Amino acid sequence: MRIRTSVAIVPRIMQISGVFFSTGGLVAGALASGAALAYAVRLAPWRRLLHRDQSNVYFGALVGLLVLWLLRTEVADGFVFHLSAVTTLTLLFGWSLAVIGGVVVLLGITIAGLADWPGFPINVLVEVVLPVTLTQFLLVIVRSTLPKHFFIYVFVNAFLAGGVVATISAYFAATLLAVTGSYSWAEMQSTFVPFFPLMFFPEAFLNGWAMTLLVVFKPHWVGSFRDEEYLRGK
Repeated sequence: MRIRTSVAIVPRIMQISGVFFSTGGLVAGALASGAALAYAVRLAPWRRLLHRDQSNVYFGALVGLLVLWLLRTEVADGFVFHLSAVTTLTLLFGWSLAVIGGVVVLLGITIAGLADWPGFPINVLVEVVLPVTLTQFLLVIVRSTLPKHFFIYVFVNAFLAGGVVATISAYFAATLLAVTGSYSWAEMQSTFVPFFPLMFFPEAFLNGWAMTLLVVFKPHWVGSFRDEEYLRGK
């Protein structure tokens, strides 16, 4: 999601231009995103991708994510929205592979010219690391506090988590814009921030329906779902 202004700078809600950050901010963002990516590479279950069916699903999911991020709808003058579906990727393959996959997709978006290179590490944090981490955190909390039930998995981990994660990520991006002084919070509240709650339902429905179909028809594709835990004996 992005906001165009009357000048050449194109700030984005989900993709932030690097021109808004000082050199120190860009370096800090690069160090943080680099550390997250390195940790993900270290933890990634690479053996899972050695299985042809799993690798096909993984790379197919990345292609689908890339296409989804390329499809942007202008819902108001200068206001462009795109769905994320990062929650689905995380539930399918876990934190590490989701971070790596998200970085690959964002790299494709940047190469396509829809995001600038200086802002790439910041966008990695906003669009990939934060939503993937929030999704994984919510999954762990739900698994440890609520009964393991099919409807809880679909409704809470996919539907609710998808909407909540997208909304939090948007507010986090807006906070970065406010901290850098690119926009005042009052200015954002009068322009694009009121749209943020509307992000909840499309993202929630997208992830909810996707995970419902996957756990019903292809449960062996979903790394965070096991029939023994969620279905048998229920």
